[in-house]
This record gives sequence, structure tokens and C-alpha cells, in this order.
Amino acid sequence: MEEIKLSPAEKSKLKQKIKRTAEKLGANMVGFANVERWEEFKHTEPEFYPHTIWPWARTVIVLAVQIYPSMLETTPSVVYSELYNTTNRLLDEMSYLVANFLNREGFRAHFFPRDCYGDISVLVKKPEAAFSHVIAGLYAGLGTIGMNHTLLTPEFGPRVRLVSVITDAELTPDKMLEKDVCIKCQLCVKNCPVKAFTPRTDRVAADMDKHACALYHQQLKGEFRYPCGKCTAVCPIGQDKKKYGRQAVSDAGIEHVRNFGSKNAVENIK
Repeated sequence: MEEIKLSPAEKSKLKQKIKRTAEKLGANMVGFANVERWEEFKHTEPEFYPHTIWPWARTVIVLAVQIYPSMLETTPSVVYSELYNTTNRLLDEMSYLVANFLNREGFRAHFFPRDCYGDISVLVKKPEAAFSHVIAGLYAGLGTIGMNHTLLTPEFGPRVRLVSVITDAELTPDKMLEKDVCIKCQLCVKNCPVKAFTPRTDRVAADMDKHACALYHQQLKGEFRYPCGKCTAVCPIGQDKKKYGRQAVSDAGIEHVRNFGSKNAVENIK
């Protein structure tokens, strides 16, 4: 397929169309990264580069939706599970439609699913996905990577869910954030239920025991209150924390919500 060459003006116009389309579909944040950034910064092995998997790829468009603190802070609970599942459905739909828009404009495009694993039991054995939305979000200028390995955004801290659209449209990339968003307070480290994080002095992100994290999530799934998200709930970064307050749910409220709707809640009553 012959690539479509765009002038600077055409790139700008198409980029604005994509942003408007995504925002109308419900995206809170939209960022653009050129594939060269994977080679420039090398946060992952070449086999995970978008243009290694899809040689025609030129741009990765990252979409984000917010996670409401007042629901997340009840984790692990059915309330947060429903929030998580709802954002997943939204991400799949909006990214599909953005890719569809690009296809109608004459470009190759598809979305890479927000999680892309069949079941949590798969992650217990191999805790890694074929493509990282967190790294894509970093390169698209949406945030920086925090100690808990999530994307920390100035607007919502780590309380976002991400999906990516891969396209051969050559679009001007957004500027990456120069200032590290993580303040290294280590609240994520201290509040992890399985102590999966070990801080490092040589870099922001802590060492992470992904196997321990996946095992805990497997347990929560069996109790119908998956996933965890504690490390994102306690993070103080984000304008959303100012809107909802440092603690959006009372301690009594958290326990109240957790006491209903899950296998664990029923067993605790017996």
C-alpha cells in the first residue's frame, strides 16, 4: 500500500480531527508519539517496538479515560470492578472508532486492546503483554512513569486507563513531559498488599515482583472483586485529588462497600 504523504498543515488538521473524535467518544486525554521514540529511549526490547510488530506503523495514538477516586478507593470491591470493566468497554469502543475513522481517511490503523491477555492465570505464568500502553503514554507526552510502574499524569495521577491506536499516518508527535511527575513519596510501595515494589536509587520505577502481583489478582478474581489498584488509589499526584479530596471515601464507607457483592464479603458474614 502506498503511503499518504501529508503536508505540515494537513498533519495538523488531521491530528485535530482525531483529537476531537476521541474526545467526543469520551477520551479524557489524547497523545501522539512517533515510533522513533521507542528506538531513541529504549525503555523496552526491540521486539516490543510498534514498528517491529507492524513495519508500516508511523504513529501511536494513546487514549486515556479517568478512574474515579471515590470508586477506586473502595478496592478491592465489586464497585471498583464495575468501574474497571466499564472503562475497558469504553476504551475498546473509542479506540476501534478512532481506528475506523483513520481507515476511512485512507490510512492503515487498528487499536491494540487495553489489556490483551486472555485471563489473569496467563499473567501468573508470563506477567507481560505484547505491547505497553504505559510506555506509549510516556512517549505520547501524557505523563511519566511512577515508582509503581504506572503512567502518572498531572491531571489524574495514575488513575487512568489506557489504549493505543497504531497507524501509518505520519503525525507530529506531542512533546514529552520534561519534569518527572512522581514525587517518590513511596505510598504505593508502603500500601501494596503483597509488597511487590522494592525502591531503587538509580531510577524512578521500583523493582516489581510481577508474579506476586498477578497471583494476588488471581485471588481477587476468584472472589469477584478484581482488580486491586491500591497503588493507584493512594498516589497523591493529580488534579483529581484536589477535586475529590485526599481521601474521597471515609474509612467506614470503604469497609461498608467491601462488605457487599463479593465472595469474600459473603464468607465474612458466615
